[in-house]
Amino acid sequence: MPDNVQGPDRSDRAALRADCASCFGLCCVALTLTRSADFAIDKDAGKPCGNLQEDFRCGIHTELRTRGFPGCTVYDCFGAGQKVSRETFDGQDWRGAPRTARQMFQVFPVMRQLHELLWYLTEALSLEPARPLHGEIRRTLEETERLTHLPADAFLDLDVAGHRDIVAELLLRTSELVRATAPRRKKRDRRGADLIGARLKGADLRGVDLRGAYLIAADLTGADLRLADLTGADFRDADLSGADLTGSLFLTQAQLNAARGNAATKLPPSLRRPAHWDR
Repeated sequence: MPDNVQGPDRSDRAALRADCASCFGLCCVALTLTRSADFAIDKDAGKPCGNLQEDFRCGIHTELRTRGFPGCTVYDCFGAGQKVSRETFDGQDWRGAPRTARQMFQVFPVMRQLHELLWYLTEALSLEPARPLHGEIRRTLEETERLTHLPADAFLDLDVAGHRDIVAELLLRTSELVRATAPRRKKRDRRGADLIGARLKGADLRGVDLRGAYLIAADLTGADLRLADLTGADFRDADLSGADLTGSLFLTQAQLNAARGNAATKLPPSLRRPAHWDR
């Protein structure tokens, strides 16, 4: 990456957290919304949500769940919004400079994918059992970071899918090394498993591969998810009350925001307890 560019903070990943105050409300404009249990309205990509204010802030931010927009509360741009707004487009907003709007809205979802990969790679680099891969992880992280600093017109030609495949394979090898340190269990691979509504109260899921598993409305109260690979697992309405998620692999804030939990739920230090868990 360029010498004058700082990569993501590998201790707390601050650069990979959404800073809505530094963004031009891109997720409220660039994305398509479909009327459903998650969104109260239909909205085409490129059209501002009616709740977006002139200062690019959400007018119902504290009431999203009660006003029919729970989907907004589980969306995470991983800091892509402020990167596009302040760096890629140098602080020129789409209202003040309408000529930038279309390109900005096209760049944003690409940047978001790259920042999500940075989140996972940054975590992978912190995992001691994956030390044999740290050199490769570091190089891939730096290449991913370099891509985020490309000029706007270069984003549309990026082979993001190809880059994701490279990162996914590296994260899989990382996961295998880390999960190998967990106690052995017969059924360790539940990748993509249909566990919707599953009764997993108090289950010992240490080291289990749950990548892409459907855990919608599952009862995971008191479950032990240490060293479990949770990449892309669907936790919508899953009950994580009292569950132990410390040391789980590749868990994101959006996954937690989609779930239910309580004060007894143990979380990795890089993630925050969702506000709605206390209600």
